[in-house]
Parts: sequence; C-alpha cells; structure tokens
Amino acid sequence: MDELSTQWREQGKPPMLFKRFAFGSYSQTRAFLDALAALSEETGQHPQNINFGTTYVNITLDAVDGTTLGDAEHAFAARVDALAGSSG
Repeated sequence: MDELSTQWREQGKPPMLFKRFAFGSYSQTRAFLDALAALSEETGQHPQNINFGTTYVNITLDAVDGTTLGDAEHAFAARVDALAGSSG
C-alpha cells in the first residue's frame, strides 16, 4: 500500500479527523473496505464519510460527542491504520 499521507489531519470546527489511503489495486481497496466495515460493526464506531475509488479511500471521523475529539476517535483511527497496513 502507498499511503498518500502518514498522519490523520485534525480539524477543529467541526471536530473531525481525515485521512486518504491509497492502494495498489482494487482488490486491496476492497479488502480494506471490508475490514473497515467489520471494525465498525465490532466497535460501534462508524466513519462519518467514506469516499472511495478503484485505488483510494478517504475517511472522515467526527467527534463522537460532536464537540471534542478524544481517545475513542484516536484509538479508532489507529485501528484503521492497522487495517490499511494489513490490506496490502
């Protein structure tokens, strides 16, 4: 996998995290999306927005409480990073 960015971008208003992931093939992208769906079901946390194409996925995570990004959002982001590393 070739990541376009190595860090999640954090925004304050509205509070959210954003990251773009790039993959070498559609099958890698699909494996990542399937793993992300399973992670969301497991944790009960769901990205606010997922935008994807053949070889990329953009993910936006909003603050769970709507006001402040906390440990839950950062922990979920770290788990998404781990999924991306295992999808390649």
